[in-house]
Amino acid sequence: MADRARLTYKVAMKRNRRAKIIATLGPATSDRTAIEDLFTAGADVFRLNFSHGSQADHENRLEIVRALERKYERPIAVMADLQGPKLRISTLEGGTADLAENRTIRLQLGSDAGNAERIFLPHPEIFQALEPGIDILLDDGKVRLRVTRCGPDHADADIVTGGRLTDRKGVNVPNAVLPLAAITDKDRADLDFALDAGVDWIALSFVQRPEDLTEARELVGDRAALLSKLEKPAAIETLAEIIALSDALMVARGDLGVELPPEDVPGIQKLVVRQARRAGKPVVVATQMLESMVHAPTPTRAEASDIATAVFDGVDAVMLSAETAAGGHAREAVATMDRIITRVERDEHYRAMVDTVRSNPERTTADAITAAARQVTETIEAAAIVTFTTSGSTALRAARERPTVPILCLTPNPAAARRLAIAWGVHTVVSRDVQDFADMVDKACRLALHEGLAGTGERLVVTAGVPFGTPGSTNVLRIVRT
Repeated sequence: MADRARLTYKVAMKRNRRAKIIATLGPATSDRTAIEDLFTAGADVFRLNFSHGSQADHENRLEIVRALERKYERPIAVMADLQGPKLRISTLEGGTADLAENRTIRLQLGSDAGNAERIFLPHPEIFQALEPGIDILLDDGKVRLRVTRCGPDHADADIVTGGRLTDRKGVNVPNAVLPLAAITDKDRADLDFALDAGVDWIALSFVQRPEDLTEARELVGDRAALLSKLEKPAAIETLAEIIALSDALMVARGDLGVELPPEDVPGIQKLVVRQARRAGKPVVVATQMLESMVHAPTPTRAEASDIATAVFDGVDAVMLSAETAAGGHAREAVATMDRIITRVERDEHYRAMVDTVRSNPERTTADAITAAARQVTETIEAAAIVTFTTSGSTALRAARERPTVPILCLTPNPAAARRLAIAWGVHTVVSRDVQDFADMVDKACRLALHEGLAGTGERLVVTAGVPFGTPGSTNVLRIVRT
């Protein structure tokens, strides 16, 4: 009876789509029932947002996710999203200040309470980067200032767009690279906690340049994979280098949309997705994908189209933020996203659009075998591609090809299995190490049947690296029947 229950769980959790769903946990989704509802509705990865909540809150949610992983026998990835160097104004006298257009205001280094004539910023790095003509955005761009004069601890600015400010609203300086450390003291403490707790992905916020990844890589090592959040226009100028140094990328359209004109964001999104796909790095699109469902039980048609655009572009994952962390319809938001992805992937134009971005394989045996696996699969109409990996690299190569069939990844490494939960089209099973290629073929056939990825007598395309256990050594392709 127990075996039958486990089989039911496994088959029920097989997603009938290739793109993955990341759901953010928060006050609305903190207990086991709520988190399990998100998982059964379609969430593949859970995000812990360290900009909010305590470490104890995140630890409790992580323990619930690991319990669900054991129950459903399916690897689930957990992402720790570090807050990063978030810039904010200080407090204001009485808590608010009305800034009138066509007036001037002084920005002053310090933490005193400000007013409509003077605002204090506790960030010397901002003043180091200012020069006349630079715009400063407050409160997600609702208020715009233009610097006229500046010094090491102050700046005078014209109020281009006025409005009411409240305490500690955010500050953005879109046309300057700020001399900020990518990892703050708070981030260091949160990073130590997250790594000790066993998260699978570390999301690094406000990446501006390749050097921002160096310290994070040294601190993280191989204990987790590193995802770079692209929220600053400066990051786009060195995009290729940032992609090369990252394990995955995220187009974080919140702050990116504040610092760039809104008409620029769609093109940037497509550029990042295209370059990440060609590099074989998982890429995520995030922010306001189903924003209306924070309060409403159904999405707008524009939101459905937004998700569809990302899926047609071939992204690895799409992410929900406030929709699941604080919204009143968290489970339905995930279920809605699941339905939209599934419908798009069945569209008659989907395959043609996804195939428009495909890089030529590198001149390596591993790339040649992986590209051939996709071609062979299409020619013989195989049911699935099966890869065996210890590090995850073989499965990521297969995902880069965006094949027409599922990718069944067998690995003895639970950490690799969890990290691959973010990757397009990859269905991972933790399996004991294989003894030889014949043993692997046997496992491939049995598990493809067991996981519902193939029927009896159907063909599989199996790839692996021999000798086993050598990362990146894919050198064998075999066609087998279940």
